[in-house]
Amino acid sequence: MHIHTIQRKALHQILIVIFVGIGIGLCLSSVAAETAPPASGVLFEDQFERTEKNQGKEQPGNGWGTNSKTRAKGVKQVFLSDGKMHIKRAAVADHGVSVTQDVSFCNARIALRFMVPEKGDLGINIADMNEKSVHAGHICMARIKPTSLEIVDLKTGRMKKEMHDKNKAKKLTKADKAQLAKKSIILPLKLKTGVWHELEILIVDDTMMVKIDSRKIGSMASPGIAHKTKQRIRLAVNTEAWVDDITISAVK
Repeated sequence: MHIHTIQRKALHQILIVIFVGIGIGLCLSSVAAETAPPASGVLFEDQFERTEKNQGKEQPGNGWGTNSKTRAKGVKQVFLSDGKMHIKRAAVADHGVSVTQDVSFCNARIALRFMVPEKGDLGINIADMNEKSVHAGHICMARIKPTSLEIVDLKTGRMKKEMHDKNKAKKLTKADKAQLAKKSIILPLKLKTGVWHELEILIVDDTMMVKIDSRKIGSMASPGIAHKTKQRIRLAVNTEAWVDDITISAVK
C-alpha cells in the first residue's frame, strides 16, 4: 500500500508538471500572437544575377518590361552588368525610362539597393493600369535625387485625368495649383552619389513612408495612396540609376 501511495503521488506530480507546462506554452503562444508583426509574404524579388543573351538588345528578364521601344526609338536603356540593373535614359528618348514589373498588392514593403550619380534620380512609381480616372495608371510615387525626396499622391494629384489634361493644355487655375500642392511633399536630402544605399518604402493604407540606409526620411498621408488595387511597379528614371536586390512583400 505504501508503494502504491508513493506511485500515485509521483504520477500526480508528473501530471501537474505536464499541465503547467502546457499552460505556460499556451500563454507564450498567446503573447507571441499578440506581439508578432502582421502576416506578410514575398510577392516578388530579383537579385539580377543573370546576363543578357544578346548584350546589344534590351533583355532585363524575370518579367521586367521597358518603354524603350515606344519612347526611345528602340535604343537600349536598361543593362544587366555584374549582377545589377543599370538604367540610363537615351539621348533620343522623349520620356524618362520606365522599367515595369506587374505585381499586385494593396499594402506593401518595397526594399532595394540603389546608386545614383551626381545628376541621377530614381523613382518608385506605383500604378494600376485598369484605373481610368488617372493618366497611364499612375497612383503614387517616391522620387529620390541626391538633394531631395519627393513623395506624391498621383491619383488625386497631378495624374488625375482632369488635372493632367488641364496641365497639358496649360489651363490650370490658381485653385488647381493650390490643390495640387497639397498632394506632394519635397524633403531636402544629402545623398552620397556613386555609392550604394538601402531603400525601404512602406505603403500602408493612405500613408507612404520612405527610409534610406535605415533612417526615416519622411512620410505622407493622402487618399490616393490608399488605392486598393495596385498592380504595377515602375522604376522611373529621368537620367541614370543603378538598382539591385529588390524585394516586394505584402503587409497588412
